[in-house]
Amino acid sequence: MKKKFFIIIGFLSLGLGLVGILLPILPTTPFLLLSAACFCRGSERLYNWLINHKVLGEYIRNFREYKAIPLSAKISSVTLLWATMLYSIFFVVDSLALRLLLGGIAVGVTVHILHYKTLEK
Repeated sequence: MKKKFFIIIGFLSLGLGLVGILLPILPTTPFLLLSAACFCRGSERLYNWLINHKVLGEYIRNFREYKAIPLSAKISSVTLLWATMLYSIFFVVDSLALRLLLGGIAVGVTVHILHYKTLEK
């Protein structure tokens, strides 16, 4: 029962991580790290699949080994984040409080992304 729980949580966080690749609001790497931790406790086969995945495994390995994010990922994340937030602030949201909240979230996520070292390739 415990292993099934970890596998379910692993797939849920994997799904959020995949969505995070497309939406700058959701952080990809933390969700993939959670997936790896859950799969490690729930299924060795799924853990090995995730760690050795051509695309997703690189996120996990880079973060585990270097605690760093590639420059291209930083640039694309911050650019998409601000494009989405500015569009929402100026064209979608009418409330000043929500505009300020979105701006604060954008600043917070930007600071979070930029505080990590840049991975040199």
